[in-house]
This record gives sequence, C-alpha cells and structure tokens, in this order.
Amino acid sequence: MNGKVKQILEEKQLDAVILSNTDNIRYLSGYCGDTGLLFLSENRSVVMTDFRYIYQVKAEAPACEAVDIGNDGYAAAIAKLVEEEGCKRIGYEAAHLLCAQMESWKEKTPAVEFVDVEDELGDIRIIKTAYEIEQLRQAEHIGDLAFAEILEYLKPGVTELEIAARLEFSMKLHGASGNSFDPIVASGINSSMPHAVPSNKKLEKGDFVTLDFGCKYNGYCSDMTRTVVIGKASAKQKEVYETVLRAQEAVLQQVKPGMIGRDIDAIARNIINEAGYEGCFGHGLGHGTGLNIHESPRASVKYDKPVTAGMTLTVEPGIYIKDFGGVRIEDMIIFTENGYENLTFSPKNLIEL
Repeated sequence: MNGKVKQILEEKQLDAVILSNTDNIRYLSGYCGDTGLLFLSENRSVVMTDFRYIYQVKAEAPACEAVDIGNDGYAAAIAKLVEEEGCKRIGYEAAHLLCAQMESWKEKTPAVEFVDVEDELGDIRIIKTAYEIEQLRQAEHIGDLAFAEILEYLKPGVTELEIAARLEFSMKLHGASGNSFDPIVASGINSSMPHAVPSNKKLEKGDFVTLDFGCKYNGYCSDMTRTVVIGKASAKQKEVYETVLRAQEAVLQQVKPGMIGRDIDAIARNIINEAGYEGCFGHGLGHGTGLNIHESPRASVKYDKPVTAGMTLTVEPGIYIKDFGGVRIEDMIIFTENGYENLTFSPKNLIEL
C-alpha cells in the first residue's frame, strides 16, 4: 500500500478508502481507464469497473483484484467488499463523487460512516518520482517541437482554429497521446482573455497571438505559453511584452525550494504592478502539473505552503488589457534539492513574424 494512503488510514482511523478521482486511481494502481473505483484497505486493493474495462484492469493493474460490477452497480460491489472486510469507516473523495452516487452507497451500506478525505488525498501526487519527471520532460519537449513548427503557419489570414488544429496534429506526430487541455490560440483583442477559445477569427498584421498549449505523454501533462506578434510590434506592444518577460525572468532568477507559493507569485506581481499594470494580471503565477494539468503546488496570492524538491510549477505571468490585447509567457520547472530544472526551451525573445 502507498505510504501516504496508509498514513491517512491510520490518522483518520479508517478501515478503507474508496477513490473515484481517475488520476489518483491511475497513480495508485496503474489502471488508466476513465471508469471505475479503487478500494484500498490494509489487506486488499480492488478496482471495480464494468465489463468493458475488466481486461484493461488486469493488464494495467496486475497487483489489484479486478471486480466486474455487473448489473448491480457500484453500490452493491462496495457493499460486498464492506461485508467481506468488516469496514465501519471508509474514506472517499467528495469532490469527485456525485451526491446521488454517495446516497446509493449509503443506502447499500447503512452501518458505514463515510469520511471525506479529499483534502488529505489532494497532495498525494505532489512529489514526482524520477519516472514521472522524465515523462514530464518528454511531454514539454514535444511542446517545444510543436512551437518551432507552428511559427511558419502564423500568417495573416490563418484562423485561430487552424492554428489550434496544427498544434494538436504536430504534438501527436511527435509522440503525444493527446492534448493536456484544449489549446488556447488568441489573437488581437482576443489575447486580452487569458483562456480565450480559438475561433474563426483570422490573424491580422499587428496582432498579438498567444499560444497556450500542452500534450500528454504516457499520461503526463505539459504546459507552455508563448506570445508573438504578426508583423512589427508597436511601442506599446513591446512595453507590455518586455514587462511580462522581465517579471518571468525575475521569478526564474529568484525562485528556490523552500519558498512559499504566495511569495513566488509576489515577485512577478510586484514588477507588473510597479510598471503601471496593476489589475491586469488577474490569475495566479503558476501551478503544478502531472497526471492532471492543474495540480499542487500553486504560486498564487493565497497559497501559503512551500515548494520542495520533486514538485513541478509553471511560471506564467501575464498582462491583459481590454480592447488592446494581452501577453503571457510560461515555462514549466521541476524543483531539485538546490534549485530547479527548467523543462521549457522555446525562445522568449519577442518574435515578430
């Protein structure tokens, strides 16, 4: 049994825990399917799913029992395990379970006390292993390759949707299994929206174009952002871009293990505010990545925990100005004992196409 899970069982005095977060299920069992539950007790590891995934469970999670829920469903399968193991207190992930599902569990197991351990399990994947770091390194490398290839397609008349499609195609050609999130391609005033959805808008001369994208490699997510200009940048565009770049470079110069997330965020935020753009950087500086694109830790105004060796973090300051446009520059780093490794190698000088 995973040491962190064992600790949770002991501290919360639980007989077992049932996981419904598919990323945690994969992390703890190896099963990669998108349907199923993982039951963990001191003596048993059981993946419950339906007929479609049973052979997959047996192939990917050989250390676990594979239970076909059949026509009776998950609640009945859980009730059977509860009876066999004599469980009285069971942990579960409240944020990854529908209320109706929990009600069905309680109906079948009225004597069981269910305890929410979402917070305790939330950081279970926060420290990456050497294997995980290598997958993240390769995923980010694929992103670098895709960025280098997409530059020749960034021309007036090409739509944001076309660029998004080419990014995805390029990453898959280089070995990605898919996107880690839907690519953001935002041009002109659309770039003032941090999470703009690619549209049929055509790129025009003078546009900022923000590209925020990532891929999955063996399940692990990359994340990077670059902003370029179609044609020659105006003086204002250069000022905004250089401010964001200066903020990002300051973080990369100063960040180190042991720093608190909000203090890392403040490095970039103070530079942006002092440059006259207070209120134009409305999101956190960064987040961890792994099996999910957004994991702990965070670099944000409210995150009061330290970063340590083995944690990942994106560093992505931005400035967004209504009716003008926006800039974001993002790298992904992994903390080491004495510093960090930057996994992103794409150039960050202002590219004018």
